[in-house]
Amino acid sequence: MHTTPDITPHLGQLLRFRHDLHAHPELKYEEHRTGDKVAAYLLALGLNVHRGLGQTGVVATIHGKGRSAENPGRSIGIRADMDALPVQELNSFGHISTHPGRMHACGHDGHTTMLLGAATLLTQQPDFDGSVHLIFQPGEEGGAGARAMMEDGLFTQFPCEAVFALHNWPSLPAGKMAVRVGPIMASALRFEIRISGKGGHAAMPHTTIDPIPVACALVGQLQTLVSRSTDPLDSAVLTVGQIASGTVENIIPDAAVIYGTVRTLQTSTEKMMIAGLHRISEHVAAAHLCTAEVIIKPGYPNTTNHAHEARFMAGVMREIVGEENTDGDILPALTAEDFGFMLEVVPGAYGWIGNGPNGQGGVGLHSPAYDFNDENLDRGPRFWDLLARRWFEQ
Repeated sequence: MHTTPDITPHLGQLLRFRHDLHAHPELKYEEHRTGDKVAAYLLALGLNVHRGLGQTGVVATIHGKGRSAENPGRSIGIRADMDALPVQELNSFGHISTHPGRMHACGHDGHTTMLLGAATLLTQQPDFDGSVHLIFQPGEEGGAGARAMMEDGLFTQFPCEAVFALHNWPSLPAGKMAVRVGPIMASALRFEIRISGKGGHAAMPHTTIDPIPVACALVGQLQTLVSRSTDPLDSAVLTVGQIASGTVENIIPDAAVIYGTVRTLQTSTEKMMIAGLHRISEHVAAAHLCTAEVIIKPGYPNTTNHAHEARFMAGVMREIVGEENTDGDILPALTAEDFGFMLEVVPGAYGWIGNGPNGQGGVGLHSPAYDFNDENLDRGPRFWDLLARRWFEQ
């Protein structure tokens, strides 16, 4: 059985690389500098680098002993996301974002660096029988970069029998890892409900059909889709984040618009929620002599782990952080992740690596005070290195 190579000599380089990415964040599909830095790192390891999938994606392949592009053997993919968020950073450390209004508030700088660390270990000791595709993905934050890379031929050009990904998880203390069989993150869609009435003077409401009370009634009624229509053992969230209507205090408007999001863990639950959005909106509006148009804006699918791959991932986690620090059946989250697109076409698993400092939970994802925990620049690469080797030992 293989012993993981020592990552210690490379930690300084990885730390500098991660801090450089954090200081120069790039939004979805703008990851040109980031892609250049990733490609240069991979080229220095002697790897062939493919660019352009999903606009700014980067892919490189590490071939094990006796393997080549012409004879790759069994192949797996490991994915890291590269993009940042439109958030104004509030930290004060030395590697703070140098671009106002942009920051790595979700740790993609760390995910990218961990995978580069794994590339270092795998190329240093390529004594495995297979090929590892390193997938550096753009546009995870709302850009569906995973789907874009697949539409450009990711799994046609780089076939994978399994694909894996990790996300740092602030509520999980550093040194712990987690995964589960089945849904680990939710699907996400957005909706818009346009309520049409008849405007007029605020002093003469009887001559109007006021859409604002209808919008208010709808906000409450839509919550029954979660409280009354969803299986109590399932999970779903329906959130109204914006209501837009009117121009001034003494005019009843012609229309009101409700904007919201739905998160579910099961496809059947998502379908029920969509049907309910139409049914409740249209009938509540009709009861008040208004009309309602429901616009569904599809987002990311559920991130649903395949059973064998999730159990395999949990086994590698136990080797890296120990049985006591591994949760192989973590509760899912209602956040969304576009790795779900990859899992719809290739078996695989998505896990979490703890990001909280000092044995506690850390600053939450997408917070302006967030930072990736650099302790994971040690265990993350070692995890990916061992996962690849153990996979080919099966």
